[in-house]
Amino acid sequence: MPDTQIGLNLMVLRSRDLERARVFYQALGIEFVQHCHGAGPMHLATENGGQVFEIYPLNEDYLPTTSARIGFSVPSVDDAFKALVVAGGQPISTPKESPWGRRAVVADPDGHRVELDTSTTKACR
Repeated sequence: MPDTQIGLNLMVLRSRDLERARVFYQALGIEFVQHCHGAGPMHLATENGGQVFEIYPLNEDYLPTTSARIGFSVPSVDDAFKALVVAGGQPISTPKESPWGRRAVVADPDGHRVELDTSTTKACR
């Protein structure tokens, strides 16, 4: 095995309504551009620190990605939680202290669970 560090560089979700998904994730401060690869479908894309986050349309050719759970480190879990609920998210776990820092979970409009935290140290959960 090479002596290099492995890092996540791509996350792709599928949404029934791209505009609704855009509004939800923009509440976190994420800005998307419309993107298309060759003859593929138009989708939303953003890049931050070498990590690409894309949201593709969900149609009959693709399986839903709602079993995926994603997480974002945010400056304020409480503020982000409120903003996401206002933007159409469903509260799953309200903001509270945990062994990994302050955290909360909100479901996006498609049902993806989005974890918010302020921790800088990650450990097995």
